[in-house]
Formats: sequence, structure tokens, C-alpha cells
Amino acid sequence: MNVELEPVTIENFDETLRLSVGEDQSKFVATNAVSVAQSKFYPTLKTDAVRADQKIVGFVMYGFDPDEKRHTLVRLMVDEKYQGNGFGKSATKAVIERLRDEDDCDAVYLSYVPANTGAEKMYESLGFEKTGEIDEVSGEIVMRYDLQSGA
Repeated sequence: MNVELEPVTIENFDETLRLSVGEDQSKFVATNAVSVAQSKFYPTLKTDAVRADQKIVGFVMYGFDPDEKRHTLVRLMVDEKYQGNGFGKSATKAVIERLRDEDDCDAVYLSYVPANTGAEKMYESLGFEKTGEIDEVSGEIVMRYDLQSGA
């Protein structure tokens, strides 16, 4: 499954904001509008649309988290119409490769809502491992991907 990450721009902004997850998943991830707004206050975080087959199918926000002082995949979402096609896994791999190019990045972190077992399984299948940390504010489980060992 081949996806491309492209910056959210005026050209793809509306299409990116129209993406949404199913109602049963809405408690797991912020809307893309909220994520784009948050990125304006955290200039070290990038917002990219996930494109596959000429369509925008998802959204990611990632980069250096100044609060945690580490590189993080902050948000990943795939529109409900496109779920189950491997786009989330491919987008996560693309983010890992982007962060691998950062000089000071030796690991990629992320967190997920404990009830989101689908996300947990996907991240584990890519080599992310639980750190034992629980985000104090959100209660989310923290995972780490070691770029040196590839897992």
C-alpha cells in the first residue's frame, strides 16, 4: 500500500477537514480542524494529509513535542470510508521515515486511548512497544519505536 504525505495547504485544506472517523471512534482522536489549529501553537509539529490513489484518505500530525522533548506521532486518522485498506499502517511507516531523517531523532513516540484496541494492534505490528508510561492528562498509553534497532 503506497501513500504519500503532503503538507496541509490551502489547496487540500477543505478536503482534509471533511475527513472523519466513525462515530464509535470519535472519542479516540481529535478532529483535523482542532489538530491544524493546535499545530499553529506548536510550530515544531507538522500537519500532513495522507494521499492514496489521487484521494486524501487521512491525516497525520507529527514532529518534535517541546513539552515531552521527543519526536512524536501526535495524530493519525483515516477517514471512515477508507479504513481497513492499510492506509493507517502505511501512513505510520511514512511518518517513521520522515522522522528518521531528523538529526536528533532516535525514537518515535505515540499514545493511544486504551479502548482503541485496533490502534494498539496496528502499532504493535509495526514494532512499537509500550513504555510503561501513561499520559497523566489524557490517560493514554505511551508507545515507542526505536529507530536504531528498527523496533
